[in-house]
Amino acid sequence: MPKRTLKCAARLFVGMVVGLIAGGAGAADQVVPATRQQVTMTFAPVVKQAAPAVVNIYTRKVVHSQTPALFNDPFFRRFFGNQPGMPGQDRVQNSLGSGVIVRSTGVVITNNHVAGDADQINVVLSDRREFAAKLVGKDERSDLAVLQLQGVTEPLPALDLSESDAVEVGDMVLAIGNPFGVGQTVTSGIVSALARTTVGVSDFRSFIQTDAAINPGNSGGALISSDGRLIGINTAIYSGNGGNIGIGFAIPANMVRTVLSSILKDGRAVRAWLGASGKSITADLAKSLALPRPTGVIIDRVIAGSPAEKAGLGVGDIVRGVGGHEISDIEELRYRFATMQVGGKANVEILRNGTPRSLSVALQPPPEQPPRKAAQMLGPEPFAGATVANLNPALAEELGREYQEPGVILLQVAEGTNAAGIGLHPGDLVLAINEKPIKTVDDLMALTARPRPSWTFVIGRDGQAYTFQVAG
Repeated sequence: MPKRTLKCAARLFVGMVVGLIAGGAGAADQVVPATRQQVTMTFAPVVKQAAPAVVNIYTRKVVHSQTPALFNDPFFRRFFGNQPGMPGQDRVQNSLGSGVIVRSTGVVITNNHVAGDADQINVVLSDRREFAAKLVGKDERSDLAVLQLQGVTEPLPALDLSESDAVEVGDMVLAIGNPFGVGQTVTSGIVSALARTTVGVSDFRSFIQTDAAINPGNSGGALISSDGRLIGINTAIYSGNGGNIGIGFAIPANMVRTVLSSILKDGRAVRAWLGASGKSITADLAKSLALPRPTGVIIDRVIAGSPAEKAGLGVGDIVRGVGGHEISDIEELRYRFATMQVGGKANVEILRNGTPRSLSVALQPPPEQPPRKAAQMLGPEPFAGATVANLNPALAEELGREYQEPGVILLQVAEGTNAAGIGLHPGDLVLAINEKPIKTVDDLMALTARPRPSWTFVIGRDGQAYTFQVAG
């Protein structure tokens, strides 16, 4: 049903209710409804249009346990404990969720936490047809994954992505998914809030909040507008017991569109890189800067050679808008660049020394410079068992961390190795060894090529520097 028809029906219904409440008019003044539409406001036409494109997803994953099931029993663990070298066993982990067909060729969008790590994926349509699905690509940072249905021989029903920036608080919405595995279910509500940034289920925190009932199994399903267009992918709920309490969150369609197009093109999510960092304007900071209200982001670092530097953005500038959208905080700034297609330019509104200015920033992907040159450390040195790489903007983007300058980062640390034994962790930065700075993987390998009586090295972790001393 068109949005206009729904609104007209709603006005008529409200008018009838107001007339009945007034009670002053006589029976002769009351009008008997002539059609079903005049007495019933229904979303049935919208559901019939949208529901066939929402699918149920069933996944299987083989999980390897290090300890046999027998020894997981507390009775046996009391006597045997965790015995090293014991053979483990494989167990099958089943899960369920929802997804949305966004291309008639069988392209499905869902959450990464639904299907991103599955060994086997089956998709069931609303008409009970079942397809095996292949993972095309996933993006952990946005919690989205793209699937391709196998064996599609005819066009499938698909939903169009809406312009999620046009969504307003109070808009009526429907959530369609497979809660608790009971089968396709439709719930209704309104948009409760926009740009929610405190939901820590992805790196880009700008969610649509709704009171439409969302429960486990709804993840990856559709949040649609009253005209049947996809405005978001249902992703998370706020709950103390795992059930719905009227606070659900959806990834906006603009984020879905960017991730979908880049995964279909490149097999991975590629986002525009600003090359600058900053902090949100607080009330105290706004007062000290003589700003009328606490909105915007003050820039505290600009990477040399980045699009931000080339556009003229500088430390101390206050970013107030991007692409015609107001920037309220640092999360909003990250979201805006993450939802822009690579290529072209973005208009960035700033305040510099109290004077408004406009900058044109190129929308470019983070560069793979210097080359990451991943390598596994071997031998008797303290980093043995660690996989290291040169940190560059592209790798920092993949890892979801701010890029500041080139360095050497630990990607993996194998259990039972020297690196694990001295307390090194993935994400650590190697800053110096025996008072010599480490800038590249070549530096690290050259300084650890020969055994030494002792090692002193500095590790960067969570913004702090830690010194380790290890005997050779």
